[in-house]
Amino acid sequence: MANATTATPAMTSATSAAADRIAPRRLFAFIIMVFGMFMAILDIQVVSASLSEIQAGLSASSTEVSWVQTAYLIAEVIAIPLSGFLSRALGTRLLFAISASGFTFASLLCGFASTSEEMIVWRAIQGFLGAGMIPTVFASAYTVFPRSKFHIVGPIIGLVATLAPTIGPTIGGYITDVMSWHWLFFINVPAGILITIGVLALVDFDQPHFELLDRFDWWGLLFMAGFLGSLEYVLEEGPQYEWLQDASVAAFAGVGAISAVAFFWRVFAAQEPIVDLRAFANRNFAVGCVLQFCIGIGLYGLTYIYPRYLAEVRGYSAMMIGETMFVSGITMFFMAPVVGRLMQLFDLRYIIAGGLVIFALGAYQMTWITRDFDFYELLIPQILRGVGMMCAMVPTNNIALGTLLPDRVKNASGLFNLMRNLGGAVGLAIINEVLNIRTDLHITRLQERVTWGNATATELLNMLTKKFEGMGDAALMALKELSKIVHRQALVMSYGDAFFLLTLFYIGLSLLVMLLKKPNMMAVADAH
Repeated sequence: MANATTATPAMTSATSAAADRIAPRRLFAFIIMVFGMFMAILDIQVVSASLSEIQAGLSASSTEVSWVQTAYLIAEVIAIPLSGFLSRALGTRLLFAISASGFTFASLLCGFASTSEEMIVWRAIQGFLGAGMIPTVFASAYTVFPRSKFHIVGPIIGLVATLAPTIGPTIGGYITDVMSWHWLFFINVPAGILITIGVLALVDFDQPHFELLDRFDWWGLLFMAGFLGSLEYVLEEGPQYEWLQDASVAAFAGVGAISAVAFFWRVFAAQEPIVDLRAFANRNFAVGCVLQFCIGIGLYGLTYIYPRYLAEVRGYSAMMIGETMFVSGITMFFMAPVVGRLMQLFDLRYIIAGGLVIFALGAYQMTWITRDFDFYELLIPQILRGVGMMCAMVPTNNIALGTLLPDRVKNASGLFNLMRNLGGAVGLAIINEVLNIRTDLHITRLQERVTWGNATATELLNMLTKKFEGMGDAALMALKELSKIVHRQALVMSYGDAFFLLTLFYIGLSLLVMLLKKPNMMAVADAH
């Protein structure tokens, strides 16, 4: 009888091989979902290079058009952590189909918007509905597939999460130049329809638990919306309105603080909390979230700072900015399979630390930036940025989510993705503040040196005066031109300061990897 019930090595090997096999239907369904996630993340940045065209088309003020971006970000940051509960209640198939179809319909309405108010409303709806696709893909990657295949699915979702915001300005600039800004949104429609149909037809990863909806915590949702929405608003608007000196920023900061206290109280008091924070008890997940937050600073911060330099200092068009920024995107694309292979050969912690150091090296090369930095001067820093970002992000995803118990992954995925977005928001606020402060400081210092006793300044002023002779008040025009030169030089110097701070930050961040426990991706039994 013992022989009849004992598995032979051959049987064990066959069983293991069958368990490690990825069913083609599931793989195809997952790839469709990945395209949906790409579309949702892309739309964060795709309008950034075309805001001036949208502003002209809607006859909007600069403040109103900035809300085209802000409304999307606020709605998205509220919806991402909510996705964990909704994914358990509705199931992956239904939640993703609702998100994809709603995002598609909102995109259509954005394209037809004729006023700034309409655009802001539809962008908010687009961001809220589209956000559900992002953490759902992460959760599916780490619950549907065998852990032995995480070195394959990890780079796929890591590539999309980094590539989409990086090439967003490129794609947006190209579409706007070739067609019009309306097509930034219309182009989502056919893709969104195909994704919705594909998900409804193929996704069968789990079952819904509709009974959870009876215990939905509406108060928790309200407090979370107040907390995260206010935080996003303060981080977006604070740098340009002197933070709490502005009444609206101060009011939202107050609402956010009160809502934060109420939200955390509700999370621990509610029978079925809207967000489950138990995943933070896992040290690797908690440290992984900190790393993801900090990686978000670099991901979104440099996607902002490079185009701003190219536009303000070099005078590049949206299309030229996109072509220059595309270097990082290409690098990330080719690095994805390399990182997957490295994860099979080396400790994930070493890959993360190496990635952060490489990213810091790319930022350090930009500390010597001058107003003459062009495509070729930016080439190596952008390649290092792409290599570093992929090496840092993909293993972090695997360490944070890949070692959790499968029943914790859905909630944890929402929190993990939230950290990346919040990191991006904090990063943009800090970078803007650094640029503002350091530009003012450098202008003051340069003006102190641009005096009649400075031979170089006097010579330049005389040359400018001769240039403007016969065109009006040549002396006044020369002074204005000299003032522009000083301001531009101060701005370039402030970019160098911002890159230097990023260098120090990411060198220091690489030491945080020591807090991670050595991950054993096969230690937790599969429960698919």
